[in-house]
Amino acid sequence: MGKVIQTLPGFVQSPAVASPARTSFPALLTGCLSPKVCVSREGTVADYGMLAAEDLQVGEVLFTIPRTALLSQYTSSIQALLQEARESLQSQSGWVPLLLALLHEYTTSSSHWQPYFSLWQDFRSLDHPMFWPEEERTRLLQGTGISEAVDKDLVNIHLEYSSIILPFMECHPDIFDPKLHTLELYKELVAFVMAYSFQEPLEEADEDEKGPNPPMMVPVADILNHVANHNANLEYAPKCLQMVTTQPISKGQEIFNTYGQMANWQLLHMYGFAEPYPGNTNDTADIQMVTVRKAALQRAKSEAEQQLVSQQWDFLCQLEMVGEEGAFVLGWDEVLTEEELSMTLKVLCMSEEEFQEYKEQDGWEDDTEEENSILSNEALSRLKHPCKKLLYDSVLLTLESYRSDLKAEQDLLNNEEAYKRLSRREQQALHVRYGQKKILHQLLELIQ
Repeated sequence: MGKVIQTLPGFVQSPAVASPARTSFPALLTGCLSPKVCVSREGTVADYGMLAAEDLQVGEVLFTIPRTALLSQYTSSIQALLQEARESLQSQSGWVPLLLALLHEYTTSSSHWQPYFSLWQDFRSLDHPMFWPEEERTRLLQGTGISEAVDKDLVNIHLEYSSIILPFMECHPDIFDPKLHTLELYKELVAFVMAYSFQEPLEEADEDEKGPNPPMMVPVADILNHVANHNANLEYAPKCLQMVTTQPISKGQEIFNTYGQMANWQLLHMYGFAEPYPGNTNDTADIQMVTVRKAALQRAKSEAEQQLVSQQWDFLCQLEMVGEEGAFVLGWDEVLTEEELSMTLKVLCMSEEEFQEYKEQDGWEDDTEEENSILSNEALSRLKHPCKKLLYDSVLLTLESYRSDLKAEQDLLNNEEAYKRLSRREQQALHVRYGQKKILHQLLELIQ
């Protein structure tokens, strides 16, 4: 079965009597771990994972976590300070209160969260692309969208630290010390929250009125690894959280949670890993919206036609169908931004007369046309020729943004010895690039 971790802070193995090692949190925080599972360093896809010690059926509860055992801005020992300063701690990410709680608890030796933090001896082991040298990010991730996402993250991290975190620490010198609670530690904790935190889903009635719930750390649940075809799921109840099986699991198999419907570029960006092809059924590829505009401008044969494309683009911007930083998202079976792409292709392929008439209707169309705008793979193959050509050219431009082609990636994946010689970063980046290019090439075959 592999090397089993005996100490699970705050949890008791049910129904056995807990040993002192398993109750290192106060008794109030104690959770319950099924005897049918174990946490192991071996036989798992990452440093830690959970394995089935016995066969499991659908609907079995693997562990129960009382809400008092969650580490959040509401359970930290400085929760009163955070609540008092909540207005000044608002930020774009919404993570600042939790990050301040983590800064404090992680660096306080007497914190009762120390057994939890002991699972991560050094946050420097987190290998998110934000920690890669810029040259390496560019070389391995060009075209994937990850480098651009990381650049935005780093700007926001520096801004939050300098404009929110530092002023708060200066107001509480008895608790915080900028020499200890540094920007570098803050950045590592951001990656920690990215990789291991959970956000409780909103109730359906609250989705339109409330912003997302703040992130929180969920001991033990964050040990489970992710695959798209997961076999367990975290369920939320008023007093506790429970990990429940969603598929039968055989003895010795790893138990996987889901982090959501995540494309490989999102997994590498936020969690530091990607799923090898063809495992990630949620993988996507992006076509930047401005790339479609570029393709439309390239096919314009005169200055008048170029002006028409610019007018059409401005009109699409007014309709909020496109933007300078937006992207059309392609899945394996359909376009996930179907309305935006359908409208964009149609408008950019209009003649001047058609466009003027369409503008007079403010972009409205009848219900039949609306229904036909759903872009499944089958519908993509039936696009009108001008739309197909524009989309085809846009895909080719997108493929040019990568540093290598699909065949080079395929050859590398098929050569076991060459693949093994790659660094872990090179392997993960390869999985991201390859999945995206497969989706883009699949689209080329559909519309050629």
